[in-house]
Amino acid sequence: MSKLDAFEFDFLKQVFYGTAITNISATAGTTTLWAGLHTADPGDSGTTGAEGGYSEYARVGVSRSSTGWAASSGGGANPASVSPVANVDFPAQATTSTGTFTHFTVYPASGSLATAGLYNGTVTPNINFGAGVTPRLTTGSSITET
Repeated sequence: MSKLDAFEFDFLKQVFYGTAITNISATAGTTTLWAGLHTADPGDSGTTGAEGGYSEYARVGVSRSSTGWAASSGGGANPASVSPVANVDFPAQATTSTGTFTHFTVYPASGSLATAGLYNGTVTPNINFGAGVTPRLTTGSSITET
């Protein structure tokens, strides 16, 4: 079973904009969604064990609205999707540790390692981190409904 095209778009707008879905849900809830980066796939369980990777790391808040996220309705063979409206910059790294972020997750709270995520996906291209690097999710990063 799958969602119909219009509901996929409505569902993304509910999650990322806080827009009610008529006769389904209200708009209550957080006004900020939090982006997090992972050095390994968090999987469907949303494990946070590989979140972060350097001491300055912290989740970054993005407005839960059309000013924070751009939702596309898709349709047919193109699924509904959502992307950040602007780049999401994470704290710059001051330490000398290095690594690669391969995945990102959208969370309903800022507390690192504290809550299960809503969506996750791969970061393409991957983000290498090291001293002086500011990890960045670009507007080309997207989440799709399938």
